Amino acid sequence: MNNILRRTGTDITEPLRRLFEGDLDTWLRTEEYKENGTLVIKAEVPGIDPEKDVDITMTGDQLRITVRHEEKSEHTGKEGYRSEFRYGTFSRAVTLPGAADQSDVKATYIDGILEVRVPLPEQEDTGKRKIPIVRG
Repeated sequence: MNNILRRTGTDITEPLRRLFEGDLDTWLRTEEYKENGTLVIKAEVPGIDPEKDVDITMTGDQLRITVRHEEKSEHTGKEGYRSEFRYGTFSRAVTLPGAADQSDVKATYIDGILEVRVPLPEQEDTGKRKIPIVRG
């Protein structure tokens, strides 16, 4: 399906593409914005241990965040014992707007919010300029 959409020239958003490809459940929802020359990526991932459950990697202009989540609940009552497990791996790849220095990437985890800060390279002068139009 994705190849059909690409061949027709239709550009679809990430969530819709993932829905068609069948992997929406493994998609880590993020918020991305630029702040003072830094790309900030936030994800709400409560109840994890960031040292054990989070992997952040960079390859070229791709930043990938992978989060493993496991939840176990046990109930004992008059009707017996019941145990439930919920677990899964969620990931998100973010294309960076240019080559970033991997040594300057910072990640924090506070109150269930994972925040990754990627300093963006200074924009180079591309020599591009707007050409004025003169009416004749």
